Amino acid sequence: MRAVVCTGAGGREMLALDDVPDPVAGPGEMLLRVRATAVNRADILQREGKYPPPPGASDILGLECAGEVAGIGPGVEGWAVGDPVCALLAGGGYAELVVVPAGQVVPVPAGVDLVQAGGLVEVAATVWSNVFMTAGLRRTETLLIHGGAGGIGTMAIQLAVALGARVAVTAGSAARLEHCAALGAEILVDYHRQDFVAEVLAATDGRGADVVLDSLGASYLVRNLDVLATSGRLVIIGLQGGARAEIDLSTLLTKRCAVLATTLRARPVAEKAAIMAGVVEHVWPLVADAVVRPVVHTSLLLDQVAEAHRIVEDGESVGKVVLTVP
Repeated sequence: MRAVVCTGAGGREMLALDDVPDPVAGPGEMLLRVRATAVNRADILQREGKYPPPPGASDILGLECAGEVAGIGPGVEGWAVGDPVCALLAGGGYAELVVVPAGQVVPVPAGVDLVQAGGLVEVAATVWSNVFMTAGLRRTETLLIHGGAGGIGTMAIQLAVALGARVAVTAGSAARLEHCAALGAEILVDYHRQDFVAEVLAATDGRGADVVLDSLGASYLVRNLDVLATSGRLVIIGLQGGARAEIDLSTLLTKRCAVLATTLRARPVAEKAAIMAGVVEHVWPLVADAVVRPVVHTSLLLDQVAEAHRIVEDGESVGKVVLTVP
């Protein structure tokens, strides 16, 4: 099969399309023919040599895909060759074929084409598992999302609004904030010009955010604790701003708040299957009813992977950048 390989750790010039052996589905696995995948920040980090795949996972980039069932391993029931599906991957999406545990394969939501579905699974699983399963966002609470115009941000805005929460976002330009507002965000903060702590506190009558979804890590840690409401929950899902920071534990005690940090890629297969079951039960009906919609900035062919990475790295995209596989 054809797949994108990294010829070394480094820049976009390390990405190349090459012939590699076809994967084979083992017990409990399915073989999928990939029609679309998407670029995630984790792919860029892996290309740079900063985020190796978990043990046993494919070293080909790509954490999600959409396509059709091409083969079924022993012990897998309920699927037929040719069924349209999308899947959460630990790797391997930038290819014509990929093998994935059956519990991570789900139907494509009604009304969604395969290109849209190619960039839907990872953000849906990330937001559902972190904002709702882990942080327990409730109706009428306030969610602060850093990077609201990205793939995760655009999904988090829509899901939170659909389930009755109020949404605050940070973004780097007025245009990106306008996109967030169109999706339902109420509190809009340009992080280049405004202090998100002051803006969120002012908009919530001094209460703050009940849940903060953050991918910056260390650089935002102290300020995220400042913006948390009493009994608030900070969920850290990335370390773009560093991994080490010092905090005053009295802030946690006084506010009775929690700092939670999670990853999705390295979780056990059973945990990923439970997350995907939750996505199908709670998120897919909202997508089918067009209450929540996939946000695709652009789609490019697989051999344009370097340009797709550039768009994401340069912060040009609103929503997902999808790679289609002819």
